[in-house]
Amino acid sequence: MNLRGERQADFAYQAVYRYMISLINEISLQTPVKLPSLRQLSARLNVSISTIQYAYSLLEKEGRIYSVAKSGYFAWPVAANSQVMAGADLLERLYAAARRPGMVVLSGDEPALLGSLDGDLLTLERQLVRKYPHQLQPWTQPCGVWELRAALAARYTSSPTRCWQADEVYIGADLRGVLEILIDALGLKGTVVVTESPCDYLVLRLLQTAGVRVIELPWLADGSFDLTTFEHLLHHESVHLVLLSSVISMPSGAALSVPERLQVAHLLDQYGCWLLEDDTFGELSYTPSQAALRNLVNPERLIVFSSFEKVLGPEAPFGYLLSHQIGSELQRQFLLRSFRLSSIRQRAIARLYQSGRFDQHLQTLRQHLQEQAQAMSLRLEARMAGRVSYRMPVAGASFWLESVAPVDMRLVFQSMLTQQVIIAPGELFSLSGLHHQHMRVSHTFTGHPNLDITLDTLAHALLQSQTG
Repeated sequence: MNLRGERQADFAYQAVYRYMISLINEISLQTPVKLPSLRQLSARLNVSISTIQYAYSLLEKEGRIYSVAKSGYFAWPVAANSQVMAGADLLERLYAAARRPGMVVLSGDEPALLGSLDGDLLTLERQLVRKYPHQLQPWTQPCGVWELRAALAARYTSSPTRCWQADEVYIGADLRGVLEILIDALGLKGTVVVTESPCDYLVLRLLQTAGVRVIELPWLADGSFDLTTFEHLLHHESVHLVLLSSVISMPSGAALSVPERLQVAHLLDQYGCWLLEDDTFGELSYTPSQAALRNLVNPERLIVFSSFEKVLGPEAPFGYLLSHQIGSELQRQFLLRSFRLSSIRQRAIARLYQSGRFDQHLQTLRQHLQEQAQAMSLRLEARMAGRVSYRMPVAGASFWLESVAPVDMRLVFQSMLTQQVIIAPGELFSLSGLHHQHMRVSHTFTGHPNLDITLDTLAHALLQSQTG
């Protein structure tokens, strides 16, 4: 099967990406292998270091490679067959499967597959290169170029009392990088962090690796927030930080009501807790939504994180943070990390914001996502009626499905792998064994007849994996 999203142009990073896939497939599949450095590949392929970095970022995001500080990039060993990976960590198995050729990756949530701004970015970049020749492109801006930081500060400012300055914005190579810096800057090791659940597995794994005690607070079955349990945790646990989404919580699609938002803000202030707001999907609601949670809480105990990639596409992999406090520590950590980011690419993104092109694109993308979600819903009703239940998505590019009958979702996952299809079992979005009856599936594939066959296969796998 081949359900890959179609792209209208072939960019340099895609050629590098294909070259790296071929290179990885040629090397040993049993042990990790060190890959060429950014500089080595840049010289070998006669492309810019930033282009190599974007391709590597995409490969790392797909789980094909990983980076080691001061050592470079390495290719993960790929199991010779699915049985070898049967006892491995579920996330490792998902990553390993995604590296195998011919797999249908139905597990992601990549809105920009329905329309990215790659072409606009590269056009702007060519214009800016003429204005800023290579010798005038500074690499010594470890927190990001001023133009983009200022554009983000302006976008996040909502009132004279809820305003941001450019020097309170910090831009890194990708979302993982800026979150790792944040964890170090806040000194979260050994502290208690409350997260909404389900929660993005990248965030969960980073907190777990850092030695943070994570307490998960599941959304209730009706999509409401468990304020009673939340207040109990704040009262009885030494909670240092609370992680919540700005508007829509993904992948569940749940959202705080206005009274819930006000009560959450009151409790955070009462107990003196920091709010870490996940704004990754904050601008991807299909219709106008409520004000972000950050506009209600104490701004001195607020940190916001997000990235450009979900909206702009893989040519804009940068992640970013906003914080009024801990500025000196964040600057120190960014200096230590020494991100070498393309100043031209950042300036091009800033121009998209300043010109209004970003907002035009965002409006079109939201419309396409909503239309695609409605089409996918019709497919689910036709192909999987009686097998799954769900709430209609209101943001993002995926469905959060729950099996109607009790099933072993790991068996479903394994069964789909044999059909060269990858789903994301719900337990990936928890550290404490929640969401075993759920899965995340993408709805960003358009015009592919094989999607109906895939959903039929998934319905059969659910039937065959029932436990009761």
